[in-house]
Amino acid sequence: MTNQNVIMSDPRSGFDSSLLSFSPAVPGPLPQPGRFIAVPAKKSFKNIDSADAARITALLDSMRASSPTRRSSETHENLKSWIVRHPSALDMFDEIIALSKGKQIVVFLDYDGTLSPIVDDPEKAFMTTEMREAVRDTAKYFPTAIVSGRCRAKVFNFVKLSELYYAGSHGMDIKAPVKGRNYKKGSNQSVLCQPAKDFLPMIAKVYKSLVEKTKSIPGAKVENNKFCLSVHFRRVEEKRWTELAEQVKSVTKEYPKLRLTQGRKVLEIRPSIKWNKGNALEFLLESLGYANSNDVLPIYIGDDRTDEDAFKVLSIVLIFFN
Repeated sequence: MTNQNVIMSDPRSGFDSSLLSFSPAVPGPLPQPGRFIAVPAKKSFKNIDSADAARITALLDSMRASSPTRRSSETHENLKSWIVRHPSALDMFDEIIALSKGKQIVVFLDYDGTLSPIVDDPEKAFMTTEMREAVRDTAKYFPTAIVSGRCRAKVFNFVKLSELYYAGSHGMDIKAPVKGRNYKKGSNQSVLCQPAKDFLPMIAKVYKSLVEKTKSIPGAKVENNKFCLSVHFRRVEEKRWTELAEQVKSVTKEYPKLRLTQGRKVLEIRPSIKWNKGNALEFLLESLGYANSNDVLPIYIGDDRTDEDAFKVLSIVLIFFN
């Protein structure tokens, strides 16, 4: 029987170390716009005014900064300096164990790039059997949640573990485990929070528009994550990024209630509400009875910019950051 309310004198025995073994790259400093690729001083955009051109240029700069295609020697030196200032949590496991004694550990995990490798086709971001077992073993001892920008249902289809909490769409769709003493088959009790449900019709319209606008750009893929949208450009040639930015902005400018952000080789369209992965963490901790508690040690493992929203709400940041 699963026991998720155990305060362990030595949490090492319940924490599967293989959960932390996936590390596709060493930690890197947050890039600055324009550092990696020179942007032309003058760029002409067809059929758009100067204000729109400026916004598209800013978006393009941000795309390049968050998705660098090459690393300079200056960046390499900055990386080494960053590692010295921010030692990996993997090298400080004993300190983490000491911090956790007498406290309830709660584990939060990003999906893409954390539980699965980053792949060109987002539909093929499968986790390994070994990783799934590591997550399953962790959830036997600690409340465990997957917090992803992906649609909650899609993440569940990848993970296939019903004993976890799932927070999809950057935390805008949260569901509790469907296993446990309080679960009633056929009920909706497990759906905890959907703060952006009023935006669903708008999201559906924008999805159709983005698919139509980007279909002429080879490699572009629009993903409907229910409460938010993702425009993947990992397969798009860099010379077409400007065109992609133009097309995406031409759609989103018609919807002021939506905001545009970006991660690694992806543009994100989300409702303009004060809700992100950090709010999802706070909501889940409160649901578990640990709001403003000193008796809990939340551990969040993530690898992209949107995970920083989660880091900001933690009083102690354990860096497992790619």
